[in-house]
Amino acid sequence: MLEFTQSQPLTLGVELELMILNRRDYNLTRGSDDLLLQVDRKPHGFDIKPEITQGMIEIGTAVHSDVNAMLDEILAIRALLVASAHKLNLGLAGGGAHPFQHWDDQRIYPKERYQLVSELYGYLAKQFTVYGQHIHIGCPDGDAAVRLTHYLARYIPHFIALSASSPFYQGVDTAFQTSRLTSVNAFPLSGCMPVVTDWAAFNGYFERMESLGIVASMKDFYWDIRPKPEYGTVEIRICDTPLSIETPVLLAAYAQMLARRCFEDGWNDISPEPYLTYSYNRFQACRFGFDGALVDARGNRQQGLQEDLLDTLRALEPHAEALGSQRQLAALRQKALKCHSDSRWLRQVYEQSGSLSEVVRRQSEHWMYAAPGVGVN
Repeated sequence: MLEFTQSQPLTLGVELELMILNRRDYNLTRGSDDLLLQVDRKPHGFDIKPEITQGMIEIGTAVHSDVNAMLDEILAIRALLVASAHKLNLGLAGGGAHPFQHWDDQRIYPKERYQLVSELYGYLAKQFTVYGQHIHIGCPDGDAAVRLTHYLARYIPHFIALSASSPFYQGVDTAFQTSRLTSVNAFPLSGCMPVVTDWAAFNGYFERMESLGIVASMKDFYWDIRPKPEYGTVEIRICDTPLSIETPVLLAAYAQMLARRCFEDGWNDISPEPYLTYSYNRFQACRFGFDGALVDARGNRQQGLQEDLLDTLRALEPHAEALGSQRQLAALRQKALKCHSDSRWLRQVYEQSGSLSEVVRRQSEHWMYAAPGVGVN
């Protein structure tokens, strides 16, 4: 039985997966061990660790209730990483997928869980060299976590459009705003949580899957959103790692506003009907970003993603005010109004330069050095 750890509602934590690059042609390099050794030469207390392949590193924030404090911590982590990377002549970058790396060049990090994943999933494990942002939202109990997971499913296309930063993959323009999620889709336990209505029902589902030998822990579910009982959170896993240092905080602020509305309204309208269009709406956001069309199964209508996002931001204004996140809400609104996406910027850089190496150099430069509030658009 999974015990749900109680946590402070609406607290936040963010994890970011980052590319490790050589400074010659800006391909991925197997630099995680060297970088971690360099980082740990000075005591720092930050959560910085390896990921499934050696061209990746993951950073995690502490628990925050104030998104401005979260930004301060991410800036401090960046400063430490950049100083360490300089000593090794390495680059770091955001973005959901490296534009021209090849999956068969990657090496699995020598950690027991990653080795087990590689043995089970074969080449999919190396293809999982993609880079995402995860957002944790504190929940008072398991029932609230189940409700919030279903509530947030409606808004997954917004998070995809706001974070999309992987138009290129394996040297090709995919015509998608995010190609990263195609790699996630390949795993058999991807997608969305089943339509359970409370924590007891979720436990029943988990225990059945465990008894069948399909899962051993929550880590075996690669869902877009999942409860994280050991942390007492709901974890949004759908976002590409953004190119800018501040965008992860904007996305976390958006999640916090939505969660506050869910909790304050006492939302409990769990139904299978919205999931009829879940995969279609998700595809629309991945393929077209802000230009996608969302289908509302209950209302039997379609609405543009950009319009739907702007309507939602308008409805969240009192929650932004209560959380002190008016500046973040205004920045999100500007992104939506102008259809500012990292994918669009990456394509523009490629059109200007004709070089994917130059694209990665520019995105690395932006993540490592750009000041907060300086977007790529």
